[in-house]
Amino acid sequence: MKTAVAASLHEIPSSPLENIAEQLAETYIEKGTPLFLRTVLALFAGGFATFALLYCVQPMMPILSREYSINAAQSSLVLSISTGMLAIGLLVTGPISDSIGRKPVMVAALFSAALCTIASAFMPSWEGVLVMRALIGLSLSGLAAVGMTYLSEEIHPEHIGLAMGLYIGGNAIGGMSGRLITGVLIDYVSWHTAMMVVGVLALGAATLFVKFLPPSRNFRSRKLKPRGLLDGFTMHFRDAGLPLLFIEGFLLMGAFVTLFNYIGYRLLAAPYLMSQALVGMLSVVYLSGIYSSAKIGALADRHGRRKVFWMSLVLMFAGLLLTLFTPIALIIVGMLMFCFGFFGAHSVASSWIGRRAIKAKGQASSLYLFCYYVGSSVAGTLGGVAWHYAGWNGIGAFIGALLVIALAVAAKLAKLQPLAGNVKT
Repeated sequence: MKTAVAASLHEIPSSPLENIAEQLAETYIEKGTPLFLRTVLALFAGGFATFALLYCVQPMMPILSREYSINAAQSSLVLSISTGMLAIGLLVTGPISDSIGRKPVMVAALFSAALCTIASAFMPSWEGVLVMRALIGLSLSGLAAVGMTYLSEEIHPEHIGLAMGLYIGGNAIGGMSGRLITGVLIDYVSWHTAMMVVGVLALGAATLFVKFLPPSRNFRSRKLKPRGLLDGFTMHFRDAGLPLLFIEGFLLMGAFVTLFNYIGYRLLAAPYLMSQALVGMLSVVYLSGIYSSAKIGALADRHGRRKVFWMSLVLMFAGLLLTLFTPIALIIVGMLMFCFGFFGAHSVASSWIGRRAIKAKGQASSLYLFCYYVGSSVAGTLGGVAWHYAGWNGIGAFIGALLVIALAVAAKLAKLQPLAGNVKT
């Protein structure tokens, strides 16, 4: 009798809520599985290609000035037009991915950007080069906006920080490699050939991306309606935490770009008198960002984003202070610390966006990155005014002010109520 009762109890079906929980757990990609490795490798390749294509033109600017008889400000358009179009595209590609899916948008973005980069090498006029660079920026917005969203949907919530950190590590090494590859090649070949090499490398990264990235399993399509887009933006700005994270994106990238825009001017002048090639080699400090983005992302998974985020900002501030001293060794250590803190903070903020946004995650990621790249443009330009009037001390004061505001915003983020569930936020 007891055996029969026990058997009958064993056969009682579990509740619908328990079944749903089990099904959701099975759809997440767990750390330590082959699927997790494939996913982070694919997003690493995508991030590498994105930032290599975006920043590969920086070392070419003096050559472009000579070839097309344009001044330095006009030559800088080859980068700024890409970042500007990328920022605008972020407001569109995220919502599009909410409708048609994550992977198709990212695949189209990578291949079109790589092909436009190759095409730019054959443009006979400066205007043609700028058109291609504008299309490259617009294309890259597809991966920049959607990559974070894909990870926040597909990776198990306990491992999002690590996965996001590895993705951002790909961004860091891509930005560094794009500068180094073209910076070295243009001493031996034409800028046209250097551009083609980067484009071909990006095509290879796009191919790896298609092969390794698993299809979305947790994506739920939403109809693309103008009213729905407006409602999504309104919803995100009503959230207690998302607007604060958008502000952090602006401040973080503004501080980072300002430091690396003008540190070269300081090192080219007395008493350092470094060569352009040596100053360019200092971009290897980006390597610290590869480690920190993954390491700090994993720490945020373990201890909570609110506890780890402000520590990254403090590290940036400490690195900034070291750059104010004269010895070159202290300046380089300061740059390393600043990079380490920046990529760690960006990793935490990026994964935080995915946790805070309940619906329309693509829009939330797009808004964060829109503010991120606007910060690059606005603060990077204002930093030039500080440099003009007060030299590196002016830069230090300007970046320091941005970081003080970032710390104040981080204090507000730390007071947010934790999200439902057991995952630390």
